[in-house]
Amino acid sequence: MELTPASCWPRLPATPNPATVPFLASGLAAELAYAFDGPFHFVLPDAFTANLLALRDVLAEAAVDGFVYYAKKANKAAVFVERAAAGGAGVDVASAAELREALGHGVRGEHLMVTGPAKGTGLLRLALQHGATVAVDALDELDQVIALALAGRLRPARVLLRVLPPTQPHSRFGMNEDELATALKRCREAGDALRMEGFSFHLSGYALQPRAELAAQLVDLCATARSQGLAADRISIGGGLPVSYTDADSWHTFLADQRPAHFHAEKAFRSGDFYPYHSPVAGAEAVAALLAVRPADGERTLAELIRQAGVELLLEPGRALLDQAGATVFRVQGVKDREGYRIVTVDGTSLSLSEQWFNSEFLPDPVLVPRERAARSGEFPASVGAATCLESDMLTWRKIAFPQPPRVGDLLLYPNTAGYQMDSNESPFHDLPLPPKVVVDRTDRPRPRWRLDRHSA
Repeated sequence: MELTPASCWPRLPATPNPATVPFLASGLAAELAYAFDGPFHFVLPDAFTANLLALRDVLAEAAVDGFVYYAKKANKAAVFVERAAAGGAGVDVASAAELREALGHGVRGEHLMVTGPAKGTGLLRLALQHGATVAVDALDELDQVIALALAGRLRPARVLLRVLPPTQPHSRFGMNEDELATALKRCREAGDALRMEGFSFHLSGYALQPRAELAAQLVDLCATARSQGLAADRISIGGGLPVSYTDADSWHTFLADQRPAHFHAEKAFRSGDFYPYHSPVAGAEAVAALLAVRPADGERTLAELIRQAGVELLLEPGRALLDQAGATVFRVQGVKDREGYRIVTVDGTSLSLSEQWFNSEFLPDPVLVPRERAARSGEFPASVGAATCLESDMLTWRKIAFPQPPRVGDLLLYPNTAGYQMDSNESPFHDLPLPPKVVVDRTDRPRPRWRLDRHSA
């Protein structure tokens, strides 16, 4: 059956990643798919290290005293924690298991940031024992920290007070103005049992101006806290650094052209449902742009405000540190024709491509890695389904324009999935094993070197 030419279908090519070229050229992808008899993720820790160095370079160029914490929730692979530890960075954790995992892979206790709402007693006790900083989210949590610090008397509890963003008053994170005033009073009363190091916030979205405005407010709060005898010399602006997965023209063309007919079963997505897969500034460049913002009065940049206040800027990126740090490979195990396109079924589930479980779609085009070159080439649209009994379990609802017809045994490589895609929602549904993570840490060789990741779970 001849299918509709894919010139009808919008494309969204991913930003090229040179590290995947030798991996695919070596034939390792096919060998690993055969060895694991299923899908797998491969991670590229050299990209993580490069992203970390780029962030530090920006802070140095702006003459801003800063520290980077890797948001571990973005990817469970142990190798990224190991690279953070080797690079002298910290790790942002939100559970006792994450904290123990970070310590076990070499991160110093004082380089841990404990976030998350309503932290349990076990997590708080562990954090205090190892000298981690705790981002306190509520007054009752602060009371618990102070009680544990007074009981333990090992070392002062290190805390940041999390601020409720005025522009997001319905957020479930942070304390309002009255609660902050009470928190400061309790910090003073705790005396030597506690060191109030400053303030933090959890802000949804990727816009730089609101983040800079709120950061400037935290600088002012530090001055207020210092006038009351508290240390208050650090502010954390969290993560929220945009990552650009594709070029501007492709992204804007896609948003303008996409419609339900481009998706299997005419599934409708609104443009606002999608992650912003292109950003004019991303990663380290976004930090540079953020520091150059002039908040409020417009007279001084955020970098100038931070420098003049003698405050340390804390960053907690996840996705931005994982940009180009990995990809996911599935094997085609079935192909069927539908009117005008095909449905490809792969040997895994969309639980390993987490964006689908947020009423959205992971949009960068997957790359077809054929077992052999087909006699025909051109444009062959196909959506990608999973090997489960759920209608909704689609890896890609969109009809992708493949350069040749996908066949059983071919591979599909989903690019740049290390940030939040690989394991946020993975589950052994149908008793299918979770895809293993393969560390590829020598891409400068004709045949890259690989090993299995050492994550304990």
